[in-house]
Amino acid sequence: MSQIASFPFALPHIEPSPRRVRVLFGGEYIVDTQEALLVWLKPYYPYYFFKVKDVQEKYLVDAFQSQKHHLYDIVVGNRRAEAAATIYHDDELDGLIQLEFSEMDAWFEEDEQIYVHPKDPYKRVDVLHSSRRVRVEVNGVEVASTTRPRILYETSLPIRYYIPKTDCKLELLIPSSSSTECPYKGVASYYNIHLPSGESFEDLVWYYRTPQLECAEIKGCLAFYNEKVDIYVDDVLQPRPQRPGSKRASAAAVAL
Repeated sequence: MSQIASFPFALPHIEPSPRRVRVLFGGEYIVDTQEALLVWLKPYYPYYFFKVKDVQEKYLVDAFQSQKHHLYDIVVGNRRAEAAATIYHDDELDGLIQLEFSEMDAWFEEDEQIYVHPKDPYKRVDVLHSSRRVRVEVNGVEVASTTRPRILYETSLPIRYYIPKTDCKLELLIPSSSSTECPYKGVASYYNIHLPSGESFEDLVWYYRTPQLECAEIKGCLAFYNEKVDIYVDDVLQPRPQRPGSKRASAAAVAL
C-alpha cells in the first residue's frame, strides 16, 4: 500500500498538537508554545506550524514577499538563518508561520529532542524477531544470510530486514562517510559493498549504532537497501519495493 493511498485526509491537513514545542536558535528559544499545529502539506509526514504570536517579531527580518507567502530571515545576535520563516497568506494556512526544521539548532517536544521532522501520530514502527531465513545477494554474490533477522515494519514503507552483523560477510563491507537521521530510529551510518569482482556499490547498507528506544532491537544489525539488492525470504525472491524518492532523499524525511 502506498503512503498516498493510506493517508486518510485531504491536504493540507491541520491538527493541534497536545505537546509543548520549543525551537532553539542562536542560544535562545525563539518558539515556546503549547499551541503548535501539525500540518501535512504532503502525505509523507507532518511539519510544525505556529501562530504568528508564538514567534517574537524581534527575531524576524523581512526577506521576500509573494502573493501567498512572506519570507523572513531569522536573526538572533550574530546568527542568521536566511528565509527560514514563512508566513502563509493562503486559505487554510492563512496567518500561520512555518520554520525550516533543518535551519534551527534544535527542536523539543516537551523535554525530548526530535530530529528531521515531527513524528507522525498515524505512523507505527514495529521490530519483530523472526526465525525466517533471509539471504541477501548483490549481483549474484551472497553478502548476508541469517535465520534470526529483526524485521522492521513501518507504516506505508517497505519492510526492512535487519541482519545481525555476524551473519553478514563483513569482509565485503567498507565503511562509508555517509550518515542520515530518522525521527523514529536515530542516526544511521553506512557501508559500501565491494565485491570480489572489483565492483563497488555505495551506501547499500545501513545501521544504527545507538537506535532510539522504540527501535532498540535493531542495534547491532545491518539493513540492506531492498530497492537495489536481491533479498530472499525462505528462498523466495522478494520484489524490489517501488516508492517515491530514493532512500537518500527520504532519509531526511522519513528515514529507513
